[in-house]
Amino acid sequence: MTLKAGYLPGVSDDDIEWQTLSYNRDGQAIDVRVPLLSDEQMKHLSAHIKEKSRHYLKSLPVSDITAIIDTAITRLLDRNNAYRQQAEEYLPLITGYDAEMIRLGLTGYLKTFRQPELRRFIAEDFANPKLLDEFQPLPKGGYGRAYGPDLLAHIWAGNVPGLPLWSLISGLLVKAGNIGKVASAEPLMASWFTQLIAEIDPELGECLAVVWWKGGDVEQEQALLNQADLVVAYGNNETLQQIRDRTPITTRCLTYSHKVSFGMISKTALDMGKAWEVAHQAAFDIVRYDQQGCYSPHVFFVERGGAVTPQEFSQYVANELDCFEEKYPRRTLTIEEAGGVAAWRQSEEMKAFADESNSLISNDGGTWSIAYSAAVEDLVPSGLNRTAKVIAVDQLDDVAARIAPYKAFLQTVGVAAPPAELHRLAGLLGAVGVTRISALEHMTTPEAGWHHDGRFNLLDLVTMTEVERSAEIASEAFPNYVD
Repeated sequence: MTLKAGYLPGVSDDDIEWQTLSYNRDGQAIDVRVPLLSDEQMKHLSAHIKEKSRHYLKSLPVSDITAIIDTAITRLLDRNNAYRQQAEEYLPLITGYDAEMIRLGLTGYLKTFRQPELRRFIAEDFANPKLLDEFQPLPKGGYGRAYGPDLLAHIWAGNVPGLPLWSLISGLLVKAGNIGKVASAEPLMASWFTQLIAEIDPELGECLAVVWWKGGDVEQEQALLNQADLVVAYGNNETLQQIRDRTPITTRCLTYSHKVSFGMISKTALDMGKAWEVAHQAAFDIVRYDQQGCYSPHVFFVERGGAVTPQEFSQYVANELDCFEEKYPRRTLTIEEAGGVAAWRQSEEMKAFADESNSLISNDGGTWSIAYSAAVEDLVPSGLNRTAKVIAVDQLDDVAARIAPYKAFLQTVGVAAPPAELHRLAGLLGAVGVTRISALEHMTTPEAGWHHDGRFNLLDLVTMTEVERSAEIASEAFPNYVD
């Protein structure tokens, strides 16, 4: 089976060099053809996107844009739709993730972009959404309007299926022309979405493009960076530093690097009637996409003093991971990923050997592992791919001080605690750099309009043009009705 990824309005397929990415999962092979543009072709594509976005997209009311996106998402949610059927059939082969996990994950993720949720996106950043359409009165006086860039360049990671839709849709909401570079790990979902947008509104489809180049190809990357008005990039720190260094000084560059997330379980959540459900929720956050997202937990700080001890809770989580392995088997790991898991397990085994109060629980196939530490430890990333650690603490309030040195790397915390404790912990965690606090089982499914790494989805993409009050007052001296 051969599929085609990418979307290139204004560029003839016959003139493009195509590369073939090959995937083989459990004996099933699939090839995906991806476009590789020359420097001149990238310039031509960029000019086309800029022109079309200026003449069409900029003039669309934002309510029309949300309606078009909603139509596309409605079709992708329909399991009888051809694009949805392709996603369910081919994404498991491309990514290796369990087919049922992808099916359920896509549905939950896509619902984030229905029209009511998109309105929340906009309202979260703009008290007056009409700022995206026309000049509006400002509280300080005068008028203002928000303008998206003519060309927004996205450089996406491929660790979670469909993840590029978040920034691509954000770009559309601020009326930016968009060119996105897909990763080899998952080049299809963004391609299908742009093709679907083009079917619904061909003129809007002329304002979007999806390209590809091999990671580390400086020449191809530079060709897009040179044309962009704004760059949004995802990846590890080294990759993002290189992108920033190559981005022209006059071009803004927003980067999203790898982060670390963890869970916190209060002793009040550890009675015999609640602990199993809490463990189930924690295990789900570990299992979903095998901890490949920045919001996936690596560690759980569990408070002593409950009816269920932290060590017993680690055993509960282990049991739930074993159940999930039957329902959503872990994907086959690459050699590098398997090495990371093996190194983490070896380290935890040594700790357990040195101190019998520590332990490591795994299944026979090693497809999941839970380590337990009776002594308080610092926040350390796990080996990923269904490996996590339970650390016993006397008080959850003490955790914030221990994680404070890692402020630059913190993102999501999943909390199981009563209301008063939740709000107290939120204040402590926010002060040391945590940017999102969720319920367990929701760590990997951010709400519509969440502030990614504490920033704004839409405000960071626009520039404001203001007509000051002084200009308004001065203009009153010049109309023909002035005596």
